[in-house]
Amino acid sequence: MPVTGNEYMQIFLLLLLGLAAGVFSGLVGVGGGIIIVPALVFIFGFTQHQAQGTTLALLVPPIGILAAWQYYKQGFVDVKIAGLICLGFLIGGLFGAKIATALSNDILQKIFGGVLLLVSIKMIFS
Repeated sequence: MPVTGNEYMQIFLLLLLGLAAGVFSGLVGVGGGIIIVPALVFIFGFTQHQAQGTTLALLVPPIGILAAWQYYKQGFVDVKIAGLICLGFLIGGLFGAKIATALSNDILQKIFGGVLLLVSIKMIFS
């Protein structure tokens, strides 16, 4: 079956999400929990369970294999989406780490605090 334009756009957006999460991960040491989960819920319309299960699945080797398996057994893991985000995350993590290691400690602390504040405000008021 041929891939539609909407499917290409979703694939692109999922790779972009993985890239952004990877950059944040490399930059400030966060990614899955505070970037990918809210994005899957607010942008892609996932339930909280689906978002958490899918995020755990993309972090599986070796971090969350048992937790992801529990979510998978309940039908809360989208393996295809986890794989696409994982690919972007891998590349983004490299870019984020390169940026972070070039910044001063003060700047890096301020970026980290800003990211946590923005995500907290979004989660509280949505």
